[in-house]
Amino acid sequence: MKGTIQQSLSGFYDILSDGHLYRTRARGNFRARNIKPIVGDRVEFSSDDDQHGYLLKVLPRVNELRRPPVANVEMAVVVTAVVQPTMSTNLLDRQLVALEKQGITALLYFSKTDLASDDEWSSFLPIAAGYRDAGYEVFAARDPFDQQQMQRLQKMLNGHVVTMMGQTGAGKSTLLNHLAPELNLKTGEISTALKRGRHTTRKVSLLRVGEALIADTPGFSSYEDLSISKEELPKLFPEMAKVAPNCRFRGCLHMKEPGCAVKAAVSDGIIMESRYDNYLQFQELIANRKPTYEKRRDH
Repeated sequence: MKGTIQQSLSGFYDILSDGHLYRTRARGNFRARNIKPIVGDRVEFSSDDDQHGYLLKVLPRVNELRRPPVANVEMAVVVTAVVQPTMSTNLLDRQLVALEKQGITALLYFSKTDLASDDEWSSFLPIAAGYRDAGYEVFAARDPFDQQQMQRLQKMLNGHVVTMMGQTGAGKSTLLNHLAPELNLKTGEISTALKRGRHTTRKVSLLRVGEALIADTPGFSSYEDLSISKEELPKLFPEMAKVAPNCRFRGCLHMKEPGCAVKAAVSDGIIMESRYDNYLQFQELIANRKPTYEKRRDH
């Protein structure tokens, strides 16, 4: 049988397969082979009933997050407040670059839109349009929990392993409460729903929300150090990658090169200026990054 690990706790793995949950233990040779199954892993298992089974094989991972340890994340809902706190396109673009690198589809959900003044809302609308034009799925209704918007979001999430991410106070818990009222999460307490209390055995799990499995906020190291190369970065901005073949020089970094189609697209308003400015800042961070050296292993 095949399924997805929904929860791991004290050596037990609860596997979701065809809508049913099976409790399993890993075969002893997993530890000997240095294989540690994690939530989100697609696996093969055997089971006599829903309480007694064995995890037999971990299938290859598409990606893997470290905080929390979750594998095969397919989508991320990036929750960004329009106000309170003030929106940072720089942080948003860092998150989007990190997701592009992991091959995770980003959905942009703008929260607290109802708290924005008319002037703030007018200033925000071109930003939402810019991200749509860049190729992202954007959720930005004036009423953040508009029923039609919630239905569209849930429909996109169904059938996928998903993570919620965003600044503290952006409204991740509030959004989850609207998608799945039965969770009844307090603000800022997604972790509580995952039973990860300080004084209990740590449990990592995926929340079932509709037909989606949703994990807690991940900690992408690439938020801070942008652990990618200067050549890789432009490929992680979809709107730049789209027009880059029209640049005069192959391998154009869209900085000071003549005949750059990306810079022309920025000038023409096709690519958001804020995205391009953030791109240049990220390139500067990469250029100034201190090299890391791995210790050489003697054979």
